[in-house]
Amino acid sequence: MLPECQLFGTLGCHLCEVAEALLMPFVEHGLLVELVDIAEQEEWVEQYGLRIPVLRRCDTGAELDWPFDGEQVVAFLR
Repeated sequence: MLPECQLFGTLGCHLCEVAEALLMPFVEHGLLVELVDIAEQEEWVEQYGLRIPVLRRCDTGAELDWPFDGEQVVAFLR
C-alpha cells in the first residue's frame, strides 16, 4: 500500500505544476497526495520557500526535494 503524502508548493510556481504532473500517474494508481500551499503558514514559507516543490511522506516525515523524477519517487515511496 502506498503511503499518504503531501506536496508542498504554492500558486503560480511552475516547478510545483511540473511536480504535480509527474505525480499524476502515481495518484491514478492509488497514491494520496495532499497539495499544501506554503503561503498559508509563515512557518512553511520559512521552511520550504527556497525548496519547493517538496514531497513529504506523512508516515515517516521523509522529504524529497525538487528536482525529482519518477524513478526517485518510486524509491522514495518504498
